[in-house]
Amino acid sequence: MTEEPVTFDVAGESLLGIVSLPEHVTSSRALLVVVGGPQYRAGSHRQFTLLTRALARHGIPAMRFDYRGMGDSEGDLRIFESIGDDIRSAIDALCTRLPAVKEVVLWGLCDAASAILFYAWHDPRVAGIVLVNPWVYTPERRAKSLLRHHYLSQLRSREFWKRVFAAQVSGVQVVRSLWANIKASLPLRRATSTGPDPQQPLPERMALGLERYRGPVLLILSGTDLVAHQFKDCVAASRRWQRLLSSPRVTRHEISDAPHTFPSRVWRERVETWTAAWCAGELGNQRAV
Repeated sequence: MTEEPVTFDVAGESLLGIVSLPEHVTSSRALLVVVGGPQYRAGSHRQFTLLTRALARHGIPAMRFDYRGMGDSEGDLRIFESIGDDIRSAIDALCTRLPAVKEVVLWGLCDAASAILFYAWHDPRVAGIVLVNPWVYTPERRAKSLLRHHYLSQLRSREFWKRVFAAQVSGVQVVRSLWANIKASLPLRRATSTGPDPQQPLPERMALGLERYRGPVLLILSGTDLVAHQFKDCVAASRRWQRLLSSPRVTRHEISDAPHTFPSRVWRERVETWTAAWCAGELGNQRAV
């Protein structure tokens, strides 16, 4: 495989991407990594660099890029909710570099997965989406997840109470933090809406994007990650999300002992293998149906 840089413009500002190419490009499908923020195209512990290179070795062209305000790209820093133009221009650049490519898979971790759900249904070139530990943050949901997955295990831990009684942990601070999260977990009264209202909670806007996008979906979750726990709690509390994820177009995998960014070689290679196999096999089968 080889790698080469590509530059492209968004609203008069220059962006940089890196394309990883198989020795012989024969595929009409390529993968675009949308980077979560704030970080640049290499990713944590070179996660996205290694992913795109692995896909190229599997025969799948892949590109990672810096959206505006990050890494080597120009412009002001943007949040994940406002990078749709960057994604579109990156797809344009990838298809220009590889004229044989007619469809693109979008791959995103954390808030990049959220950005993909906002974007994918707008662009018919998006053949599939890979959502990794999607970011469904709300203050209420974060507090609930902390109570369920952090404080509950702490309070059940003999080692934790030993540290409290040995004054290694401040019992007063623990109680204050626990109470703050209990208050934050209480539901707020919100007006209902059926449209893509930016004032709607993030999980509802993401669900709307998934409803509008009708293509195949690969969902990958970490078993020890608070962001993944928040997503699973969101799904468990929402019939809408349960219905969406029970669709045959959704393929789901989980690594029970992995944290957010899959830092070990074993975890990373498992994600790479799932992604490559899905892009080459299951994705094509689902689209044929």
